[in-house]
Amino acid sequence: MASYYHKGVINIRLFIAINFPDGVLDKISGIIEKARENSTSGRFVDRQNLHLTLEFLGKVEPGRLFAIKKIMDGIEQPLFKMRLAGIGRFKRPEGDIYWIGVVDNPALFDLQRRLHEALEAEGFPLEQKKYTPHITIGRKVRLKEGFSICSELDGMAVHVKKVDLMRSELTEKRAMYTVLYSKPLEERRKE
Repeated sequence: MASYYHKGVINIRLFIAINFPDGVLDKISGIIEKARENSTSGRFVDRQNLHLTLEFLGKVEPGRLFAIKKIMDGIEQPLFKMRLAGIGRFKRPEGDIYWIGVVDNPALFDLQRRLHEALEAEGFPLEQKKYTPHITIGRKVRLKEGFSICSELDGMAVHVKKVDLMRSELTEKRAMYTVLYSKPLEERRKE
């Protein structure tokens, strides 16, 4: 187990994320497989680990889990739809980070902002950089000459029905993510 020991307390690495239904995971996995077949190096994200991070919490004492759940439960957010948008990359000397983008979405940005503000008010130390939603698909990737990753996902709709509190365990071979808690989003009532 890759928890962290600090001052007599075992801390766990946490983040809040949107996980995807099987149909979306299947399509993203197909893109990853084509990239893997056409790369000379890289670490590609396993299907079960694909997600969209809303807020990274880092190492947290287990006693703070209740506060995180309470914050998540306090966020009133209707179900919403977001659209995926193209493949991007962050260039790195050791190999690039490839990701799938998300079309600007006011509901997504509002949800992330409210989570960020509530967690910060509760004393969680959070990153202060601008939120840029993306789904990481590979790190340290070097593609074969002439190959570029194409995305059939442009404009694909994803219906967001819940947000998940995730535990991240890092092993020598890979990261393992576990859902600790899910907050369902609210159905809009038709009047």
